[in-house]
Amino acid sequence: MTETTAERLEELNHSPADHAAAQLAACNAATRWVGEVLAGRPYPDAAALLAAADRAARNLGWADVRQALDAHPRIGDQVTGGSAEAAWSRREQAGVGDSAAATRDALRAGNHDYEQRFGHVFLIRAAGRGADEILAELRRRLGNQPARERAEVTEQLAQITRLRLERLLAS
Repeated sequence: MTETTAERLEELNHSPADHAAAQLAACNAATRWVGEVLAGRPYPDAAALLAAADRAARNLGWADVRQALDAHPRIGDQVTGGSAEAAWSRREQAGVGDSAAATRDALRAGNHDYEQRFGHVFLIRAAGRGADEILAELRRRLGNQPARERAEVTEQLAQITRLRLERLLAS
């Protein structure tokens, strides 16, 4: 564990609950997830925190996942704001902004179709993926049955949550 990670873990472990909750909510806006991670404090090390956070994210009910989804921008939308969450979204979606206009247009159309079909934003761990891969996943997932898609969304949310929590610990 790096010194920065140890310092950030110490801060999360011992800061007032409202302060820690605000930091955690930037990783996953589901109130239940934040509460479960807070309830596990203090964590002996980053691995224990990450394991608890992973478990909590993967065990969220659909209403909790929807609460978290409401905090996520559409893939390809211009993300504004100075919050940690906004900065992380911009960084995660960097590959989309550099894509060809036709790909961005196809993502916009696909987002619309997805929202019409499933009633919420398309969520994917965009970090490390290019726009073409994201578009292919969006098109594939449009064919999912709702129950299957809910499982995929929950898994994608867990992956995003993990990446953001790792960034929080490293900042």
